[in-house]
Amino acid sequence: MITALLLIFDGSRTWEKIGALPEQRVGRVFFSYLLPILLLSVVGEGLGLLKWGMWEGELAPRLVTPSQALVIRYEAAQSLLDLLIIFGGASFVKKLGDSFHRKHTYGQCFATLGYSLGPLFLVRVLDGVPAINTWICYAVGILLAVSALYRGIPYVMKPDPSNALGLYVMVSFALIITTGLAHFLAVQVLEQKAFANGFKLSV
Repeated sequence: MITALLLIFDGSRTWEKIGALPEQRVGRVFFSYLLPILLLSVVGEGLGLLKWGMWEGELAPRLVTPSQALVIRYEAAQSLLDLLIIFGGASFVKKLGDSFHRKHTYGQCFATLGYSLGPLFLVRVLDGVPAINTWICYAVGILLAVSALYRGIPYVMKPDPSNALGLYVMVSFALIITTGLAHFLAVQVLEQKAFANGFKLSV
């Protein structure tokens, strides 16, 4: 979590330290950085939904409290989509980077993408607060993630300077599409269950 905060407030120096590591190992990045922040995101958002509830309905919205089973299904779906984006996205970034006539390791691509997504997962904790719209949380999170990616690509993947901007634009575009679609699908899991006796009215 500290690294994700540093990527937001002191991105250049933090990426410089990450890029200075002799080798980017997938296991180290996942277990020491991504897994803890994903767990924090799941627990924080889930507890917020259970404690404060969420808004249901469009014409006459009302505050409802989701069942524990529904929150678990929602967080499980969201976590699965996150993992697909992280591991599958790293392969995509590698292929994309290789197309710019420079070879990159899977570890470099995984670290670049994984560290960049940290701020998005961190901001998601606020999604458990009903006063904040879920798409506002996503918009702030993806903006921070894309900003982090801008600094991360040169420090970790080290593409040719002439190709760095093109690589950044293409990866950012793919990241916005995939994370946006994943967020939409996860929200659908929550909203579809809202009309199938999965809620009780808040008091």
